[in-house]
Amino acid sequence: IHPQSQLNMMERKVWAPLLRCARVGGGDALLKVVHIQPCQKSTIIRCLGSFQHQQLLQPKLINAKSRCGFSSSSNDKATRSPEETLEYFANLDHTRSRRTGFPEAVFGAGKTPEQIAKILDDMAGKVNLAAKEEDFDNSVISRAILATRIDEELYKQVAAIPQSNGKITYYQTAKIISMTANHFLSNDTTITSPLNGSRRFVVACAGTTDLPVAEEAAVTLEVAGCEVDRIYDVGVAGLHRIINALPRLQHDDVVCVIVCAGMDGALPSVVGGLVKVPVIAVPTSIGYGAAFSGVSPLLTMLNSCAPGVGVVNIDNGFGAAALAFKCGMNALKS
Repeated sequence: IHPQSQLNMMERKVWAPLLRCARVGGGDALLKVVHIQPCQKSTIIRCLGSFQHQQLLQPKLINAKSRCGFSSSSNDKATRSPEETLEYFANLDHTRSRRTGFPEAVFGAGKTPEQIAKILDDMAGKVNLAAKEEDFDNSVISRAILATRIDEELYKQVAAIPQSNGKITYYQTAKIISMTANHFLSNDTTITSPLNGSRRFVVACAGTTDLPVAEEAAVTLEVAGCEVDRIYDVGVAGLHRIINALPRLQHDDVVCVIVCAGMDGALPSVVGGLVKVPVIAVPTSIGYGAAFSGVSPLLTMLNSCAPGVGVVNIDNGFGAAALAFKCGMNALKS
């Protein structure tokens, strides 16, 4: 913010994260737009007016307004192409699965239904185009399109928006939308998955209230073409339950175990002392006051005395699934 601009404290707080000042001098400020939130447009317009009043952005004002998406025309949105609309709020990483082994997913929390719908449709469109190429990798992971943290109300709003490149499926407990590109709806194609059949993953959780996080992990793996064995409600308060599940946990085909737990977060340590494969611990935000919304089980898991236990962020079932998938792919190489 130029020191001469007449902005109140609220405008400064909103404006500062949005614009980065590249050069200030000679009564001029060259600014680059970084990010725009639609709900902040009125404040941004006032800020632009303040700059204009100080004659700091005279040559740049019109261009800045245009880059921010402001227009005096009420038909501005209607005249944008789909590509321009998408670039207005998203820069998708379509090559992530080829580069890192696991595709990009849409984190739905905080996004509008329109944004989610447009992103998913664009991702499906790119899969449709890629599938026509001769060198297309016909594995499940190359076609996986996911949006996480989608509650039922948000799903209904997304589903009401027409999609031209694919069809969506909703997993209520996992709060996940999966999208299948049109190419794979209309063509009898052979799906290949290097992990399905020869390898399996176990997703375990301590209590029923941990199910949303456990299902986020399980559904993510299944959409990626993996076989998942669910072992639910086996917390340490009834230790016999996890002991009864030992044959499934210690099966030779299991390459990784994901364990979700809140409260005291002790279950991953127990499992880590019983299996020879990597254990991915997922703390959940379940518990009474001193659980601190998942911080208590997180610290327990980080302090696990069982070797071979890794920990992801609180409630991050998707991240656990991505890590487990990579563990499984590396296991195939050995």
